[in-house]
Amino acid sequence: MSSTEAWVGTWRPHKPRGPIAALYRSPGPKYALPGLTGITRHDPTKYKAPMFSFGTRHDEANSNSSPGPRYLVPSNITRAGRDGTPAFSLHSRPKDPRVFQVPGPGHYYPERSGKSVLRSSPAYSLSGRSKEVSNSQVPGPASYSLPPMLGPKTVVTTAAPTYSLCGRSKNGSFHEDLKKTPGPAAYKVVDPCIYREKPPQFSMMGRNFTPGETTKKPGPGAHFPERVTFTRAKAPSFSFGLRHSEYISPLIVDVAE
Repeated sequence: MSSTEAWVGTWRPHKPRGPIAALYRSPGPKYALPGLTGITRHDPTKYKAPMFSFGTRHDEANSNSSPGPRYLVPSNITRAGRDGTPAFSLHSRPKDPRVFQVPGPGHYYPERSGKSVLRSSPAYSLSGRSKEVSNSQVPGPASYSLPPMLGPKTVVTTAAPTYSLCGRSKNGSFHEDLKKTPGPAAYKVVDPCIYREKPPQFSMMGRNFTPGETTKKPGPGAHFPERVTFTRAKAPSFSFGLRHSEYISPLIVDVAE
């Protein structure tokens, strides 16, 4: 800091050593506590008074269900009811309902009520059978039958032994053909091992080998030790001819004269 700066009383301005909060701008009263009025953003720590809404009217209230003045009220209808003035119609007169015809004194016969009032002996008539009786489907006495008293199927009494007289059977009779009877080989002999002690049994099946590895392995003839090049630079090689020197003259036996 230069020494030319002016003094303010006994204090001279200088560069602050650290940040000062007054030198920075703050958002101000942007953030505030929640309000106490309204529905939304109400302070949850305060009591909320009852609220009334000014919402829209419901659809049912808007629909007009009354018929309105489109119906004409008759003039003879008052607030006390129908007017009592006589009215005349131009329709035909309806027919009077048929009166119930009560029987008169001549319809009764008191002289014939003797059997209904006084006691009388039974009487039988010889008149013909009515149609209603002929149409009845009630079974007669011949439709019922008592249970039998004889035979093997009695219901009330005890049935005695019965014997039949049916024909003789052909099986086992004197005229049966004995050639058709089964022979000894037709019967199956029961295995004695079923009802007696079973002896040891031996089978002649093939020999069973223990399970082992079935992969094919190389035999002695599959190896070539003379071709091994891991332990030497080159495998040994052999020839079947004789190596001759180029400086040795060939042997001539027969000389042409």
